[in-house]
Amino acid sequence: MIIKSLDNIIGTEDETSSENWTSRRFILNKDGVGFSMNDTIIKAGTDNFFWYKHHIEAVYCIEGEGEIEKVETGEVFEIKAGTMYLLDENDKHRLRATTQMRMVCVFNPALVGTETHNEEGFYPLLTE
Repeated sequence: MIIKSLDNIIGTEDETSSENWTSRRFILNKDGVGFSMNDTIIKAGTDNFFWYKHHIEAVYCIEGEGEIEKVETGEVFEIKAGTMYLLDENDKHRLRATTQMRMVCVFNPALVGTETHNEEGFYPLLTE
């Protein structure tokens, strides 16, 4: 059994951030369960481009409001607390936060924890 507290992650190497977001990484590849899980804050008023070329991501919004745009089609969907979206086609997307958003993000394959978005918006596929 694995038990972790947000209080024990904040300020450690398992918390990473940019000017637009902060990600607290609860479950990582080293935990050996086949997926990773993050608690992520998206800052209000930000427009974020992401493309998880090597990962499938499921996101559950637990706080805040915004929208997600599927870049290839231009489709825009409202996101608010209680909304889940699944990027099951490695979708290039824009996430725009109207208010601060708090998201639970699950990645497959699992993140190792040191990934950062490259200039094209995706994480490299790391195994260690």
